[in-house]
Amino acid sequence: MADFLMVPDLGSDGLGEVLRLSADVKAEPTRYAGRLAGKRVGLFFEKPSTRTRASCEVGTVDLGAHPVVMKQDEVGLGKRETVEDVARTLDRYLDILALRVFDHQNLVGIAANAEAPVINLLSDVSHPCQALADLQTIAEHRPLEGTTVTYVGDGNNVCHSLMLAGAMSGMHVRVAAPQGYEPAADITEQATALAGSSGGSIVITNDAIEGVGGTDVVYTDVWASMGQEAEADARKALFAPFQVTEGLFSKAAADAIFLHCLPAHRDEEVVHEVIEHERSFVFDQAENRMHAFKGLLLYLAGSLA
Repeated sequence: MADFLMVPDLGSDGLGEVLRLSADVKAEPTRYAGRLAGKRVGLFFEKPSTRTRASCEVGTVDLGAHPVVMKQDEVGLGKRETVEDVARTLDRYLDILALRVFDHQNLVGIAANAEAPVINLLSDVSHPCQALADLQTIAEHRPLEGTTVTYVGDGNNVCHSLMLAGAMSGMHVRVAAPQGYEPAADITEQATALAGSSGGSIVITNDAIEGVGGTDVVYTDVWASMGQEAEADARKALFAPFQVTEGLFSKAAADAIFLHCLPAHRDEEVVHEVIEHERSFVFDQAENRMHAFKGLLLYLAGSLA
């Protein structure tokens, strides 16, 4: 059965189908109510969460499945018990395993030892469920193919998944990051290859104005992610030229939209006026985390007996 650790795991057709299901379940939720009755979805959180926890638990319940929520202090993944043993045990109880972890390799280990589909709810490498919601939100405003999206800031897990998802969808993805904080070279290489097949493109720049100029979507994230708190002060000085101000946002297309995966540090990576702008859709984006997760569950459950 298919796992969803990175966006390309779906393939282009699978990504399109998940996005179609996500939009359909948002438009007609009652049509899908109870569709996964009798299924059991494990939701494991090594890292705390607001949107992921609420969207996944509510989405699971809406589809009629039963969520089993577990935290690291209960499971002790890789500490109290090996990754392999946790995977082989949970696989006996659950139909789908979804995990939010620090170390991506723990997800790889879970997937290698479980027959149930494994979903990455966030790792240090990738945040693919966020990318599904990102594309769903963008698609509510314009066709994905040919759209230019500019990610401004740290080339982190969110950036990685946006690059891959955008490249698979025929989008032109630009990343404007400080020198030394660009996305990982292997992700950039993979996204560039995917873009070559879809008609999209990948551009990496160290100039925020160059990156944002004429773009259709401006996207940013916090400068220091969870677990990087010790670097926060040092990063502020380096990232200051990449703050999404009203001036920087004005360099984008006249109808450009603003996105942020949240939580936001207002007046740090983005000023209050931009996050509250009439063309800011960050809370639609947050809502779509739930619809996108439903779409993903429906897609993966199609392979279950």
